[in-house]
Amino acid sequence: MSKPEEIDASVSSGIYSVESNDPHQELVDRSGLSDSEIQQINELMAALGRLREAEERLSDASRIYMGLNQSDMRALHYLIVCANHGVIATPGAIAAHLHISTASTTKLLDRLERAGHITRRAHPSDRRALAIGITPETHDAAMRTVGRQQAKRFLAAARLTPAERETVMRFLDEMAKEIEPGEFLPG
Repeated sequence: MSKPEEIDASVSSGIYSVESNDPHQELVDRSGLSDSEIQQINELMAALGRLREAEERLSDASRIYMGLNQSDMRALHYLIVCANHGVIATPGAIAAHLHISTASTTKLLDRLERAGHITRRAHPSDRRALAIGITPETHDAAMRTVGRQQAKRFLAAARLTPAERETVMRFLDEMAKEIEPGEFLPG
């Protein structure tokens, strides 16, 4: 019988392999692929897993540093992009971007305002709306920390050739389409 640490190492190393997840080919027919092709695909899936884990670690560290939750961080990112484009952000636009209700948006904005991350002011051209802005201090903190780390993604993409970028984009778009929730999943 295997020791628990041997089993854990075996499971961890094969967590993304198709053989570990689908040993009887119930989900993926691999009959047209060579062993080396299957191994390369397994390595690609493991690379995606490492990317996802790195993104989660960065997201967690960012939220801890900023003292915010994920929706708060996404709202601040949206506000930074709006400001960069000279677009006035409104509560309705934030709600639509985050796919949350107006009531949830109000709570989010109240929380961000209390913490000194945003300002609310009258919209310059729509008397019924508010203009939401990020404070200069929060903008600077986000750019120095989270933004600097996130910008490194651009550098990784810049090191690829145009043809490699086209291949990666096609792969990621196809992967996104393939894993979109189906009928059996809610949402």
